Amino acid sequence: MPSGYRPAVVAGGGRGYPPGEGLVAVTQFPFSAIVAMEDMRLALVLNAISPAIGGVLVRGEKGTAKSTAVRALTAVLPPVEVIAGCRFSCSPAAPDPECPDGPHPAGAEAAAQARPTRLVELPVGATEDRLTGSLDVGRALTEGVTSFQPGLLAAAHRGVLYVDEVNLLHDHLVDLLLDAAALGTSYVERDGVSVRHAARFLLVGTMNPEEGELRPQLLDRFGLTVEAVAPRDPATRAEVVRRRIAFDADPEAFAARFADGEAAVAESIAAARARLAAVVVDDAALEQIATVCADFGVDGLRADIVIARAATAHAAWRGAEAVTRDDIRAAARLALPHRRRRNPFDPPGLDEKQLDEALGGPDDGPDDEPDPQPPRPEHGENCGPASPGGRDSVPPVGATFRARRLEVPGKGHGTAGRRSRAYTDGGRTVGARRPESAPKDVHLNATLAASAPHQARRGRTGPGLLLERDDLRERRREGRESNLVLFLVDASGSMAARRRMEAVKGAVLSLLLDAYQRRDKVGLICFRGAGAQVLLPPTSSVEAAASRLANLPTGGQTPLAAGLAEAHAALIRERLRDPLRRPLLVLVTDGRHTAGGEPDAAAGRLRRDGIAAVVVDCEAGPVRLGLAGTLAEALGAEYLHLGELSVDALAGSVRAVREARTVRGEVA
Repeated sequence: MPSGYRPAVVAGGGRGYPPGEGLVAVTQFPFSAIVAMEDMRLALVLNAISPAIGGVLVRGEKGTAKSTAVRALTAVLPPVEVIAGCRFSCSPAAPDPECPDGPHPAGAEAAAQARPTRLVELPVGATEDRLTGSLDVGRALTEGVTSFQPGLLAAAHRGVLYVDEVNLLHDHLVDLLLDAAALGTSYVERDGVSVRHAARFLLVGTMNPEEGELRPQLLDRFGLTVEAVAPRDPATRAEVVRRRIAFDADPEAFAARFADGEAAVAESIAAARARLAAVVVDDAALEQIATVCADFGVDGLRADIVIARAATAHAAWRGAEAVTRDDIRAAARLALPHRRRRNPFDPPGLDEKQLDEALGGPDDGPDDEPDPQPPRPEHGENCGPASPGGRDSVPPVGATFRARRLEVPGKGHGTAGRRSRAYTDGGRTVGARRPESAPKDVHLNATLAASAPHQARRGRTGPGLLLERDDLRERRREGRESNLVLFLVDASGSMAARRRMEAVKGAVLSLLLDAYQRRDKVGLICFRGAGAQVLLPPTSSVEAAASRLANLPTGGQTPLAAGLAEAHAALIRERLRDPLRRPLLVLVTDGRHTAGGEPDAAAGRLRRDGIAAVVVDCEAGPVRLGLAGTLAEALGAEYLHLGELSVDALAGSVRAVREARTVRGEVA
């Protein structure tokens, strides 16, 4: 089969995917024709040589050829030999002894066929069953047959598994695919039935950091990471556009121009794979790797192992017999940046001068590094027009703390998370229900109870029960969901008094950290001066919200009604986009309103639309007007003082109440 063909059907589904079918002629942009992006191409090649490195995470802004490079990679990978008819791509030389389609004959007796390396794409909306495969438990109970429908992990075995927008994939799915990538095996267990199959693949994830970050624990599981940044050199950018236009005009002719380059890359990868096992990593090299990881303060030992494997692959790629300093440097540049984060909002990065010092030698890299680009101005840095007389200021962010969990009342049906109670696919069992389709999580006790009254009518004579599909029940589980937390922050002049805004920023940043950990979407609106402004529309990028918050100035009048109206409009728009995600409005204010009329009408509209809210009262001083408490009543919102947001403050209050009750009991 010619290069450029890929299994398009697998990208969309993968269940029961028969090998050799679903292949459509798609001419991919050649891997060797990609301009610049040296780090990205090198990371992909190293993992193609040694998938044990653990995969590649490609971070970058939109339009930087991330997906193009991943899809082009499969065309330069060697074909694989598989057993004909095996849905799990078993090797004829060493078939998996536990393959669900086995047992297979080995060696010359196996019916072998060659096919191109398969590219499998995992969509963002994939379910756990689609990823790992599913057991038809209903058929197992009613017919006594174990039927397993393979998922995308089975389809990706001995190929490439590509996850675009991996940062938008739910955490438990990321955990599953990273576990499978590390172990080389996928396990599916449900209701006493277990299936295991091999799942060794090259894992590639791409993401746009503006849409949200992966948790540091998940970042660490990716072997290498690269930043895909558009070139700043005009000549390079022009060449990128020139090649893209030529490819779109005639894909076949363009691919033919780079056929020799593609063949050379493919031969080099195949040769490096064959050479990999013979590459020597001596004790001196291992000590250098350990020194680098220790100097950078990397937690754990995964980085050491990844650098050793990547350096070995780099040496094999060069055709060398042993790992050298240059190999270690190249591997460390790709393996360490995402393991340097200490705070969830810290950007990944690496000081290459520090790397060279740790390696104990001069910089062997290029001397003509491009000058760093000046930071681009953040959209929405200011909130409203400047106050007259130049009284605006940008207060610093105060100290953060561990925030208490704010929740939306009731139970939802949104995306699984860690904030509010909801009916989810995971969590504790709270009941049973009749399945709307094939049951995914059979409740055995409820199923048996549903079938018991019908046994006499069905002619039961033996000790077992006679089950029918109408008897099947599935578990109803309760867990927690993620929410949309919309912060509405009063940035008027009254909030700037007595350093209050510094404390407010620290409190909101603490709540943002809490939202990051609970996997919420967040938005940020401020009101001051003449009106309100959306600093950050609802997004998964909590980091962007933290950046906008740090640059938030204060000053001017207090248009509270305009802020409430803007928040209401933003929440209604988001409800149309994501109707199952319940919102939580967090209003941070002292309750004053000096511009734009009374806030009662806007508060009433929010309450009638069922918007859950929390009012955080920032009023301070010996004389307090209590306006925020009145506003909370109008919103039907939970009312908290700024100091009550901390978990420690809540625990202290609980202890004080208990001590008071104890004293009263002793007095009585």
